[in-house]
Amino acid sequence: MKKKIEIAVIIPAYRASRTIGDVLKSVPPIVDRIIVIDDKCPDGSGSVASMSRDLRLKVIYHKKNAGVGGAVVTGYREALKMGCDIMIKIDADGQMDTAYIDELISPLRSNQADYTKGNRFRDFKALRAMPILRLLGNNALLFLVKATSGYWNIMDPTNGYTAIHRRTLLKLNLAKISKRYFFETDMLINLNIIGAVVQDIPVPARYGSETSSLSICRSLFSFPFKLFWGLTKRIFLRYFVYDFNMASVYLMISLPVFTASVTYGIFEWVDSIVTGIARPAGTIMLVSLPIILSFQMLLQAISIDISLVPRRTGND
Repeated sequence: MKKKIEIAVIIPAYRASRTIGDVLKSVPPIVDRIIVIDDKCPDGSGSVASMSRDLRLKVIYHKKNAGVGGAVVTGYREALKMGCDIMIKIDADGQMDTAYIDELISPLRSNQADYTKGNRFRDFKALRAMPILRLLGNNALLFLVKATSGYWNIMDPTNGYTAIHRRTLLKLNLAKISKRYFFETDMLINLNIIGAVVQDIPVPARYGSETSSLSICRSLFSFPFKLFWGLTKRIFLRYFVYDFNMASVYLMISLPVFTASVTYGIFEWVDSIVTGIARPAGTIMLVSLPIILSFQMLLQAISIDISLVPRRTGND
């Protein structure tokens, strides 16, 4: 007899006392466990949640605020202890429609994917409903997150409506996942490193009067460094530790050549301005030709990276 798939919903709660009750009521019957993590919430979201009579519910209280990622990791670990097979993360603000849970976990049930995430960009109505600042912020980070994570096939990388299978979660080092608002992106980076298949699921978001605690300005300043570090880690592990292919060769040659050529070109340009002596055509070619060739190699490496996005084949 085939074992029943146990499904858990994980809800990190912070300043969500007004909405957490309605979110709990909306969780459909297909879910076996509901884990709420009160992340040292100042308005007692966990206490409000514990008033629910839902027998599936367990509330965990953090003694210290760990951030949304830290709260989700706590929920993941608890769900693993409970023997759950699929873990769904939703927010406590009511902006994620739980009616789409079945669609979100369907690829995990059928082994078509290891990790699924909501995509608000498939539906024009959902785009119109999205606050303009959030839309612009997502678009600004979209390409950078794709390049950093290696999942060039996804459209809404910062969407927190996600589901992951137990087999995939056990391969991740949860202690190394970013605990704050870089959590979703860092999850993708680490999933790419282990070759997990990620699939977008069209899920329109719902926006109410809730105020997001995410600072756009803070994110714009902190994300670039985190993205650069994440990209460096992924490239090093994926192309120089776990594998070595033509992308590795292109990167190994193009990056130092491009850096050296640009540095030398800047030096010659500044020197020509200071001395007033124009550089000869030979010097210009000595600078420009390596830049062009190394840039072409870099584009080839990116092309290979795009082709190596983890996918499920018919034999898997």
